[in-house]
Amino acid sequence: MSKNVTDLTASSFDDFTAVEGLAVVDFWAPWCGPCLLMAPQYEKAAKDRPQYKFGKVDIDQEPELAARYQIVSIPTVTVFNAGHYIGSNPGAVGARQLLQVLDQLSGLDRT
Repeated sequence: MSKNVTDLTASSFDDFTAVEGLAVVDFWAPWCGPCLLMAPQYEKAAKDRPQYKFGKVDIDQEPELAARYQIVSIPTVTVFNAGHYIGSNPGAVGARQLLQVLDQLSGLDRT
């Protein structure tokens, strides 16, 4: 994992998402083709917006987290603010599209 994206586990997830500001979590698996295609885009988004926290959860390693957030399709990107679940989006997404949504959620308009 890059320095911009944190690998999350059941023991680190709540602390990671409890931060003020946006915490973005990608639920994925190493065997998932769309997940692997999206990974560089997710990394780019994390690099371009260091003010947001980006993490990843391998659903094979952390099935209880996937169940907790009712992840039924991967990749699924979820967004939290101060520990509060804001929403999720299943399916691969590009960096630009992801950042537009995150910037809108944070009140930062870069368009």
